[in-house]
Amino acid sequence: MQDSVPLLSFPCDFDIKVMGRAGEEFEATVIAILRKHVPDLGEAAVSRRKSTQQNYISLNIHLNATSRAQLDAIYTDLHQCGQVLMTL
Repeated sequence: MQDSVPLLSFPCDFDIKVMGRAGEEFEATVIAILRKHVPDLGEAAVSRRKSTQQNYISLNIHLNATSRAQLDAIYTDLHQCGQVLMTL
């Protein structure tokens, strides 16, 4: 059996996509969750795209991930947020 090779080497640039219903509360909540784990996350790290009907929004967050544990904690918190419909 071969040793497993890690898929990511930390620290590294990493993008997280978060989708939910459009609204300022959703964006503020997601950014607050991310800043809990990445305190220096700036506004320029977040890009937004609304759905055709403007009912949903996807946020693409570009960050510098420092560890697998950090990413796991971010995804756990996002999944526990009732406003988040999907993460990638």
